[in-house]
Amino acid sequence: MKIIILQGPNLNLIGVRSAQTGRRTTLDKINRDLRRTAHELAVDITILQTHRIDKAITFIQRNRNTADGLLLAPMSWARHELTLLETLRLVNLPMVEVLLSRDFDFGPAAGESNYSAFCAATIIGDPETVFSAGLQHLTQVFNADR
Repeated sequence: MKIIILQGPNLNLIGVRSAQTGRRTTLDKINRDLRRTAHELAVDITILQTHRIDKAITFIQRNRNTADGLLLAPMSWARHELTLLETLRLVNLPMVEVLLSRDFDFGPAAGESNYSAFCAATIIGDPETVFSAGLQHLTQVFNADR
């Protein structure tokens, strides 16, 4: 099973936000945890964090025929990026969306997203746990469809 993971704008600055809450969450820690979870689930993952919507769309389009699912952390794209929505609808991959709790929210209010209706699930939580939970949920969705 192959999962692509798209992390949206400013997630690379999660350490700045986490320092404001007295924690030490970084994108590197999040990605290490994702890789560990993927290894435990016997899943291949490819991760892209970008601020550029054209790069995000190219990533999805290039991987659409080999990926079994998409884990999406849209960040500020959650309410303002309809081109990504169109792409996601066209490629029609099983998808789980992760949104961050209000302490770490970078864009829209937690829980509000243009993509939620097209996802198998939207998981909201702390960045230290929500990404792995999203990956686990996506593998369950894939296995249930088989």
